[in-house]
Amino acid sequence: MQLTKACVSIRHVSKNFKKHHVLEDINLEIFEGEIFGLLGPSGAGKTTLVKQLSGLDMPTKGENFVFGEKMPTLQLMNRIGYMAQSDALYEDLSAKENLQFFSALYGLKGEKKASRMAEVMELVQLSNDMTKLVSNYSGGMKRRLSLAIALLHEPELVILDEPTVGIDPVLRKSIWHAFYDLKKQGKTLIVTTHVMDEADKCDRLGLMRDGRLIAVGTPAELKAQTNSNTIEEAFLVYGGAKS
Repeated sequence: MQLTKACVSIRHVSKNFKKHHVLEDINLEIFEGEIFGLLGPSGAGKTTLVKQLSGLDMPTKGENFVFGEKMPTLQLMNRIGYMAQSDALYEDLSAKENLQFFSALYGLKGEKKASRMAEVMELVQLSNDMTKLVSNYSGGMKRRLSLAIALLHEPELVILDEPTVGIDPVLRKSIWHAFYDLKKQGKTLIVTTHVMDEADKCDRLGLMRDGRLIAVGTPAELKAQTNSNTIEEAFLVYGGAKS
């Protein structure tokens, strides 16, 4: 895979909450058109980092750049799609009304709005549940609707925080096919996960533990460098759990 222009540059980023170090001196470049995975256990700092990249948080030290612009900046809102770990949905509205609200936020109108709403709901297999109240959705359906909303405005950078949690394996497979399709369109995807088989689907991985980036590379590189058969084994080696 030929990597050229950096879409995201993270430079000496640290984040502290009082005396608690959530991120410690993160340096990373993510390139245009790749699926980059952030892999690590809960509390590793993945969510804190992607919130900064989506403009929802700021580092205590260091700088984040997206498309060459220092974050946070409102100018990039239409170029970034963000799916949070917790679903940011209006439960007293239908899925259609949620989509209409976010369409207005992104300036989508008329036929373009209608076609994009239909396309994203087809992608997440919720077309038949468009008029159902979100409060009546299952947890997995809410995750899928959140994904649809993140993709609604055709962003160039898609940031997905644990996108497939609570989604059955068959649908998870189809969603990953959609991620590959987005990559083919030139989109850049950042996916946080703690699921090892999902990590193997990424072009490159950043392994995180205790707020630190402990390794970066393709899944094949990380396994080769640690003489491991699986990403899980490689993670344990980099994390110092195994000699």
